[in-house]
Amino acid sequence: MSNSEDKGLGLIFLIGFMGCGKTTLGRKLASRLGYEFMDLDHILEAQAGMSIAEYFSSFGEDAFRKLESEVLKQTKYPEHAVISTGGGLPCFFDNMEWINAHGRSLYIQLSPKTLADRLEHEKVTRPLLRDKHGDALIAFIGEKLLEREPFYKQATVTANGLSLTAEKVVEMLLV
Repeated sequence: MSNSEDKGLGLIFLIGFMGCGKTTLGRKLASRLGYEFMDLDHILEAQAGMSIAEYFSSFGEDAFRKLESEVLKQTKYPEHAVISTGGGLPCFFDNMEWINAHGRSLYIQLSPKTLADRLEHEKVTRPLLRDKHGDALIAFIGEKLLEREPFYKQATVTANGLSLTAEKVVEMLLV
């Protein structure tokens, strides 16, 4: 498939729980399509002048979620881009509706155990995971997924994150 055929995809938003691979897959997908890659977490950190963990601890989750929604809706996107979102972003305000109105969305789905294995050593940069280990971490992720899946499942496409490749995503989104 040529890049000119791919240009019909416009904006592609990657959603899912932290650690599901949005940034890694997003970079590969953008490269495959010849699109720009944008990470909303990095844009938010640049605008806030601090890390997400610092913002969270300084201002709390409510202020963070408000800023995150503003960044989503006020960022100037190129015509064709792959955008990685924060794990909780689709679950607040009307963010999921906004995402689907402005592009296609892909929910990268993984089990709580797989996510916990991936996140075990990243807890310093993940404010919601601090002080959670082993079974407690898996249980926390499972509970959060139960809360978030109704939002995640509003995505244009849902895909199992274990065997996901840029090529598979392109095929799914073109259907």
